Parts: sequence; C-alpha cells; structure tokens
Amino acid sequence: MSYRLVHQLQQKAVPVQHSCRVLDVSRSGYYAAQYRARRPAAVCATTVQLQSVFEANGRCYGSRRLQGALNAHGIRIGRYRVRRLMRDHQLKPVWKRKFVHTTDSRHNLPVFDNVLNRQFEPAAPNRAWVADITYVRTRSGWLYLAAVLDLYARKIVGWAMAPNMPAELVCSALQMAICQRQPPPGLIVHSDRGSQYASQDYRDLLARYGLQGSMSRRGNCWDNSVMERFFLNLKMERVWRQDYANHEEAMRDVTDYIVNFYNSRRLHSKLGYLSPNDYERKMTEKQPIQVSEKT
Repeated sequence: MSYRLVHQLQQKAVPVQHSCRVLDVSRSGYYAAQYRARRPAAVCATTVQLQSVFEANGRCYGSRRLQGALNAHGIRIGRYRVRRLMRDHQLKPVWKRKFVHTTDSRHNLPVFDNVLNRQFEPAAPNRAWVADITYVRTRSGWLYLAAVLDLYARKIVGWAMAPNMPAELVCSALQMAICQRQPPPGLIVHSDRGSQYASQDYRDLLARYGLQGSMSRRGNCWDNSVMERFFLNLKMERVWRQDYANHEEAMRDVTDYIVNFYNSRRLHSKLGYLSPNDYERKMTEKQPIQVSEKT
C-alpha cells in the first residue's frame, strides 16, 4: 500500500526521496515494486493446456470433460479449478436450441414390443443398438440423418443422410452398421415408432439378418434417450455452430463429426471419459471384440 502511495505522490511531481521518507519506505523497495508491476505475468502451463484442449475440441467441452481430458494428458487438476480457469479466461460453450418434429407415429403399420426396455448397458458389443432420425438445417433445405448407435461403447456404427425421410434412409443406416460390425443373430435394434421403422422394408432387413426389433412406447422419448442424447450433442457441438450452404457441405461436416471427433476423440462420461474407439480398444484386453476403424 505504501509503495502505491509513493507512486501517487510521484504523479503529483513530489520527489521520490521525499515521498519515501514521509511514508517510511526504502527507495530500493519502491523501485523493486515498480519493476514487479511492469513485469508481465507468468504464463500458467495448466491454463495453456486448458485453452488448447478447449479449442481442439471445438469449444464445446464443459468442466467435467476438460478435467478428464487434462487428466488423460497427465495433468492432475480438480473440477473446481477447471471451472475457475474457464471463468477467468471466458471459456464458455454457447449453444442455441431448435426443434423440428421428425417422428410420424400416426400410422397403422405393425410395431415391435419394447424389448430393450431401457437396458442401456449391455455386457458386450453388438448386443443392443439404438436408431433414430434427426434433421440438419441448410440454406438449401432440410437434410435428414438416420443413425445407429451401439450401446456398449456408445459408438455410432451406421448412418445415412438424405433430403427426405423415406424408409430407404433408415435401411441404409442399418445396412451400413451391419456391414461394419457383422452382428450375430439376436441383436436388439431399438427405435421409436416412426413409420420408417415400421415399414416392411425395414422389417425385412431385420429378418434377413436375424435381428430383433424393439420400439419405444408411444410418446415416451426416454425409451430411446441415449440416441436422443447423441443427436443433442451433435447439434450443440457442431451443427448449431454452422451455417451450411447446401446438403453436400452438411453431409461432409456431419460425417467428420462422427468419424473424426465423436467416435475417435470425444470423451464420454459413461465410458470413464474415454472415446468410444478407445473404450473398445481398452475392453479388447479383457475380452476379444472386433473393432471397426472405419466408423
């Protein structure tokens, strides 16, 4: 405090020697304080790493995932310190939410029972998949995305995109998943009651490979909440940040999100803050499974 008073007196053209004598401080101490005030603040290595991880992951990680990512890099840090550093350096993910209804369950087609019954944690891969459709806004009109997720590692194993929502769209996504994973007969494939999933083409595809269909109860989004959560992550972390000029641009970016970020790098809280690919690799040490690098 005394050194600041000396500086204020200096601003009023009072000699340093006189000011120091009046305030009973040493001249050397005053000059040392002036030097410390002009010296740039030391760079915090942890802050640099935090900012780097935040930027590298599309500025979409919150404090929990940032903590997990730093821990994975060998930096031991608590969540509350991560939150403080994020606040100090204004590292705040910003999302805006839109909604478009994509499920048409007002049909007379046959539906499957809810075989999955919210059993979202199978003991092995290719035991239970979930599927759904969402939308992507572009300046050329809506683009619809059908996706299939393996619940074991929360991994997207099949997807397809088109400017409309015929049954062919969901069949293409499921066919991709089947080709990639080669699942055994009896695999449960769960979806909502949309007309695409109740279509004869979709039912025939399930029957051809011996897969067991399952559907959510009417009006109950929680029965397919894992897939809903993936779509929300996709929107918050990528789609709502973009302004796609056309369908092709959106398709490339969504594919990049699935392949190069979500499956490969995004840390998942249910997987012990590992990515789906890393979780599958880790579990192969305990029980052999087939890991697809293509998705």
